Amino acid sequence: MKREHTLRFTATFQIRDALGRARRISRYAWPVGGSRTVSAAASAGDFSGPASCTSLPGMHVALAGGHGQIALQLTRRLVDRGDTVLSLIRNPGQAEDVSAAGANPVICDLERADVREVAAAIAGAEAVVFAAGAGPGSGAERKLTMDRDGAITVLAAAASAGAPRFVIVSAVGAENPSDGDDVFSVYLRAKAQADAAVQASDRDWTIVRPGRLTDEPGTGRVRIAVEPFRGAIPRADVAAVLELVLGEPRAAGSVLYVNGGEDPIRQALDGALA
Repeated sequence: MKREHTLRFTATFQIRDALGRARRISRYAWPVGGSRTVSAAASAGDFSGPASCTSLPGMHVALAGGHGQIALQLTRRLVDRGDTVLSLIRNPGQAEDVSAAGANPVICDLERADVREVAAAIAGAEAVVFAAGAGPGSGAERKLTMDRDGAITVLAAAASAGAPRFVIVSAVGAENPSDGDDVFSVYLRAKAQADAAVQASDRDWTIVRPGRLTDEPGTGRVRIAVEPFRGAIPRADVAAVLELVLGEPRAAGSVLYVNGGEDPIRQALDGALA
């Protein structure tokens, strides 16, 4: 409990600091091929709604880390059900893959952009999913600048842009990270600090903590619980869980642990939220 209180206390000030650093618009966030336009209202600092955007059937979802394996599979699912997806990516070379999945790619370096820049990029979103990460092979420093600081920046941007729903992909172990100096310990602490910021926010948040991720085909059967447990799960099934969580009001304010299991995903989610 002491560790959790400390993380939340620290996270509150991190959010305030992130909002305090919000200064410029669109220096590090710009559209690919003119596919995304920041409206005049957003440029003026008004992020309360979609401004010049035209409403479409389904939900408007902004996805941070849009070229990740989970994110691309989630994109296809959301587009198939009628949602509009805007994907934040760092590398312009990833735009083709993101577009092929059905999303609108926006170049946005989350390790350089500030809150106002990200808020301008996601203006009009009704929900934000943070699925970005420094990735395997990255050092401890990038775990902090991406998995922690990037998440907190996107969280603050979601608040600034008026996106009520916020879902973050975390990891089992973030509930009680060790104090070690190894990269994995730093990674779990970064996830824990990002999660604490999410829990301290006023968004309708959900934290999804999968176990060991695999590239095996999805089975459509999982175990979901509100208490920590270890296991493994295909990335495809994590994407399927995220799809349902996004549209499930009962999931707001929940930390959900997810791994492979025996129950169909809807049944497993209903059981965890009962």
